[in-house]
Amino acid sequence: MGTARVGVLALQGAFAAHAEVLSRLGADVREVRVPADLDKVGALVMPGGESTTMSQLLESSGLFDALGDRLVHGFPVFGTCAGMILLARSVIGGRPDQRSFGAIDISVERNAYGRQVDSFEAELDVAGLNDPFPAVFIRAPRICDLGPAVETLALHEGSPVLVRQGAIIAASFHPELTGDGRLHALFLESL
Repeated sequence: MGTARVGVLALQGAFAAHAEVLSRLGADVREVRVPADLDKVGALVMPGGESTTMSQLLESSGLFDALGDRLVHGFPVFGTCAGMILLARSVIGGRPDQRSFGAIDISVERNAYGRQVDSFEAELDVAGLNDPFPAVFIRAPRICDLGPAVETLALHEGSPVLVRQGAIIAASFHPELTGDGRLHALFLESL
């Protein structure tokens, strides 16, 4: 197996931090800004940021439909924070013009863990990892409902915060800000 060629959605948000972690793990990282960029990658990381803005940029760049078509066919994606919101089946507290892909059978509430000032860190027990993972929650979405095909990989105070369904992994938090690359490695290993 060769080096994984992974795209990082580079429209807005913390894409550079994800690219750094993936590069450190040996992935061939490409920034994705237009539909043609998707042809150069076999998987994608959707970073945190502002989900409404990201939704609008996905539309204006032409990426929304192109990525949506790939997701229907099992394209592997790791979505964090706003990325999770964009992958969800439904969004509570979003704007009426905000779209999501419905790629993972979860319903999420935007900013449910509070405003920027309410940001916090927590140690999470993650399925498949031997030691707790340091998670950074910044204006994080909360999973309110999940379908039967969704596997919970980590909980925070009884609520799912890291989930997987098929080729999609989604996190309420920002693993790229911790210096711990184990969740990115878990994603790469699934490719």
